[in-house]
Amino acid sequence: MASGSEILPSLALIRRTIDIDIAYTLSRLQVLERLAGNPVGIAYRRFGRRGYALMARHLPVASFNRIVGLEPGEEMDLPGTLQWYRDNDVRAQVELVPGLADAGAARELARLEFAASGFHAALIAAPRAAPRPASGVEIERVGDARTFDAFLDAYAAGWGVQRPDQFKRNVRPWLGRTGWSLFLGRFEGKPAAAAILYVEGATAYLADASTDPGFRGHGLHAALLHARLAAAAAAGVDVAVSGAAFLSASHRNMERAGMKLQFVRSLWTRV
Repeated sequence: MASGSEILPSLALIRRTIDIDIAYTLSRLQVLERLAGNPVGIAYRRFGRRGYALMARHLPVASFNRIVGLEPGEEMDLPGTLQWYRDNDVRAQVELVPGLADAGAARELARLEFAASGFHAALIAAPRAAPRPASGVEIERVGDARTFDAFLDAYAAGWGVQRPDQFKRNVRPWLGRTGWSLFLGRFEGKPAAAAILYVEGATAYLADASTDPGFRGHGLHAALLHARLAAAAAAGVDVAVSGAAFLSASHRNMERAGMKLQFVRSLWTRV
């Protein structure tokens, strides 16, 4: 495929982006689903032709409690699926993606007392070799239990995880999970940032980058982006995608790293 600046938008690329987003999120949810007794309340079901309704009943994270992949004509299925969320006392988010959803979905969501409450940028790039990271920054691929512990410490610090010990117990299966590669960023030798690369077929998803607040501003986020693009190239992938809140620091860092804005999805919640 051409360089990142020459990738042209298409419905096929939008579908690939949504498909790998769903695949990665399901992979994350299935780790939690397999905990004894399913304490997080993980559930999911197909929605329409290609979409999914995702639920983590006891984990109020929007990306885990959403309807994604809605296509024209499928808005008729919204009332029943949204009732499923209400029956489980879950606040649902519905995503409308340009090129997939149409005015019918927006009208139906408005009728159901939903409104656009946020926007999420989807970015795209062709995988490529990584430049040298900023001074003091080192990126390593996680391959053993010791490095994995350091990765989890940096990840939890970056995301502000409230119960890091429990979190670390719950996500032990991340190491060695099919399609996953974990990356640890160090600053002057200290664990400082973490990120995930998920690969399925010819598409890579750059996921969940986070930097410990005490180490921000040193170029770790950019270095993790470049390292994952290089790893995607080595895996034979022709497209890498990622996402962030529109105009957030992460979005802007991705643009600086050469990723291209592909589309902006609107996020609908009940008002």
